Amino acid sequence: MNIIQKIKQIKYIKTTPTLETERLILRPITPKDADAAFVWLSDEKVNKFMPYTLYKNTDEVLHWINAIIPKDKNCHWGIVVKENNLLIGSCSIGPDKKQPDAWGFGYNIRSDYWNKGLTTEATKMMIKFANKKYGIKNFVASHAVDNPASGRVMEKCGLVFDHYGEYSTFDGKQTFKAKFYKMHLE
Repeated sequence: MNIIQKIKQIKYIKTTPTLETERLILRPITPKDADAAFVWLSDEKVNKFMPYTLYKNTDEVLHWINAIIPKDKNCHWGIVVKENNLLIGSCSIGPDKKQPDAWGFGYNIRSDYWNKGLTTEATKMMIKFANKKYGIKNFVASHAVDNPASGRVMEKCGLVFDHYGEYSTFDGKQTFKAKFYKMHLE
């Protein structure tokens, strides 16, 4: 069975496991996390290049959390700092819609935790998990050209630039020029 057939067999990921790195715990997000998640989901700096609109209240955050609790082929985690047990962001990984033999990933964290290597640490763990648990060898990701810090995370995780393109917000009101990256593990 090739990798595309394996990916198609995954109807949805029933449970998102808890993972640990040196400084982080990646754990499933629950409705109890709505207040903490609102901190980054309502921050204009964090959401400037995200495909979703800025969240206005915790009810909107609860709707998002309930929508991602295992109903699709992605694993969604909350990013928790071990040192203070603070939920600082979220990340996810799962089958890419445009490239059937690859998995894509995304992330966002509170702006007061930027530039500490935490997003890179979480992303490396997601890639390791997908490779070991599901045998995934191809990974893809993209970022807005005007958000080079996200590209540095991808590069630190081993992805290489592939091509330019664009993506739009879910409501279609804004389009971003983007850089697309890829990685193949042996």
